[in-house]
Amino acid sequence: MNTIYKPKGAAAEYGDYAVNIYTGCPHRCYYCFAPQVLHRDREAFHSCVEPRKDIVPELRRKLEREKITGKLVHLCFTCDPYPTGCDTTTTREVIKALKEYGNHVQILTKGDGSRDFDLLDGGDWYGVTISCDTPMADKAEPRAVKPADRLYSLEKVKCRGVNTWVSFEPVLDPAAVLDCIKGCAYFIDRVKIGKLNYHPSDINWAQFGREAEDLCWEMGLDCYIKDSLRAEMDKR
Repeated sequence: MNTIYKPKGAAAEYGDYAVNIYTGCPHRCYYCFAPQVLHRDREAFHSCVEPRKDIVPELRRKLEREKITGKLVHLCFTCDPYPTGCDTTTTREVIKALKEYGNHVQILTKGDGSRDFDLLDGGDWYGVTISCDTPMADKAEPRAVKPADRLYSLEKVKCRGVNTWVSFEPVLDPAAVLDCIKGCAYFIDRVKIGKLNYHPSDINWAQFGREAEDLCWEMGLDCYIKDSLRAEMDKR
């Protein structure tokens, strides 16, 4: 089992290593790419969510064997580290193991990771995904924690001295994303912004991307525009 690995391609921007903790995700986001990447039936992916077998002892063995230390480890790509309605004790054990070996974690979730804030410090990153406002999220991300609650957790962890970030990807509601940037910039350290891919959309991506980037500059936010959105912005 490849418990911890070096991301390749575009994923490499997220961290030195990555760990995927669970076999699926219950949030049922309609745009989720993970079932296709994993060659899993979508319904099975959303309904069968368990920690990967022996992930914690296997992770510890690999950290020791490969002397992985001083790295930033992303949690997670093909699942959520805090799947709503599930026991996330395994996530806590994974974070403990990574930090015991001198690493830092970069979390990205649509769940609630507040139970583990005591494990995080100024070398770690806690992030949430925001794609739209709550009414739209009720349909697009029906089992995930409400966007407003995700942001509340982000503000709380920022007060503890942890680095914070927001992944605005995929953007489903440009107005909601711009409002979030305006209202929450004071407790966000970094944002990544990306368009909706592989699904139809009538959003003017070039206009949105330029507005979002200009706003981030205005608010003093470290902003990264994903390649597919940048390509739209660069069209003439």
